[in-house]
Amino acid sequence: MPHRLLFTVTTDLSYDQRMQRICTTLAEQGYDVHLCGRQRAASVPLRDTPYRQTRLRCWFDKGKLFYLEYNVRLFFWLLRQPADALCGIDLDTALPAWLVARLKRIPFVFDAHEHFTEMEEVVRRPLVQRIWQAVEALVVPRTRYAYTVGPSIARLLEEKYGTPFAVIRNVSPLRTTEVTPQAAEVPYLLYVGAVNEGRGLEELLAVMPHLPCHLYICGEGDRLEALKAQAQALHLNEKVRFFGYVEPHRLPPLLAGATAGYLMLTNQGLSYYYSLANKFFDYLHAGIPQITVDFPEYRALNAQYEVALLTELRPEAIRAAVETLWYDRAFYERLAENARRARHELNWQRESQKLLRFYEGVFAGAGAVASAEGASSVGVTPSK
Repeated sequence: MPHRLLFTVTTDLSYDQRMQRICTTLAEQGYDVHLCGRQRAASVPLRDTPYRQTRLRCWFDKGKLFYLEYNVRLFFWLLRQPADALCGIDLDTALPAWLVARLKRIPFVFDAHEHFTEMEEVVRRPLVQRIWQAVEALVVPRTRYAYTVGPSIARLLEEKYGTPFAVIRNVSPLRTTEVTPQAAEVPYLLYVGAVNEGRGLEELLAVMPHLPCHLYICGEGDRLEALKAQAQALHLNEKVRFFGYVEPHRLPPLLAGATAGYLMLTNQGLSYYYSLANKFFDYLHAGIPQITVDFPEYRALNAQYEVALLTELRPEAIRAAVETLWYDRAFYERLAENARRARHELNWQRESQKLLRFYEGVFAGAGAVASAEGASSVGVTPSK
């Protein structure tokens, strides 16, 4: 009988690329995989996948009441689900998954997509931060199996709690066929991801009137309406396009047609500072240069592969970076060629092998614990 793995998230399952990759990889290797997320008013129908999917519907859509309601609903839902291991994705689903795993005496796995207690929207609200820090301090030190998206966050959490973290980066899959680019009348800069605070989009819009390109923004978030208002005030309606949520399978033509990608973050909280966003790899796999924040993980990868122009989050610095990519053709072509080469090393086909070894270790360890407990129950001391 295949091992039953149940993953929990608060995201909309249609747009969570990391979880789609993880669940597909494990399901294709014979695991019985079940992914649980949230149902939102704007959720699109779920696509067919090799794993099962469930959405929980809530009365509240955001804020403290949403997290409280979702965690309670998730706890009671998990109690009724058959599973051989539970994986909580980030702190916002970790507590109910950890509690149910303990009640059922099955392995609990913690997947930290980011340093949750150091996210900008958490750091600037001390009470909220203290609540999540309490959850972190309860769960993480008592977790045997954990992994995260980059070495910097892994080191921080290991030093803080003594729990070892594996690193499984959120890299894109290597495509075997070329993607037809999205038709565009003029060159465009592309942003893919959450439209939240601290993503450098306000600074980019501020200099868009002076830039020789259009801007496509794919994503939604709490800053979307403010950004639309800013674009309108700057008379950028013809120059900036907001696509909203774009399902992952519809992104490749937009990526392939872009002249460059955009990845900027504020230095507000260690989660952003030590991040390794999946969009870095999305741009790289599209074979396009990118304008990227000069933070440690991106700096380290760029020193090795040179696929990005690193800069600061200041309007004048962003403008200079865009103009450099647009007008220095030799530099642009070098970055683009480096990206096309790097994707043969930085791809999900390679990275997923770490994931498979990790879960092999989870169930091997669970089997060893079960054998030891069985031996102890009949008065036999297991060998060391």
